[in-house]
Amino acid sequence: MSMKKYWLMKSEPHVYPWGQLLEDGSTHWDGVRNYQARNIMRDEMKIGDLVLFYHSNCKPPHVAGVARVCKEGYSDHTAQDPKSKYFDEKASPENPRWIMVDIEPIETLQNVTLPDMRANPALEGMPLLQKGQRLSVQPVSLEHFEIVCKMGK
Repeated sequence: MSMKKYWLMKSEPHVYPWGQLLEDGSTHWDGVRNYQARNIMRDEMKIGDLVLFYHSNCKPPHVAGVARVCKEGYSDHTAQDPKSKYFDEKASPENPRWIMVDIEPIETLQNVTLPDMRANPALEGMPLLQKGQRLSVQPVSLEHFEIVCKMGK
């Protein structure tokens, strides 16, 4: 029996906002083109893992809600679609190269802003708050996950 893990996934609100996930009920997390993030989705994210849904590239950046992984890693079809902005000519059905997972919404949080998280000493060491951290999918400790959720209640 594997232990539940916790993650943070970044989405720009003009691309795919939290409200859209609530409306859709679930979505595939496509378009990730970073090998480290891909490896997390391929190798580590499991059904039932919880996700902080983070709005990036907005003012202020913030955690908008909690989601759950509802389908484990599988081939990102956008990599093989020449019309997609995520097309990768090296991707094929035999070697998909890029992976995605599906997530579903669990709970809306009152926007937990990046400045508020930075101001909370209990979140020290959280990868999101480290300088130069640009990864779109990143691990979160249970302790940090619980603190962020409490901040958003």
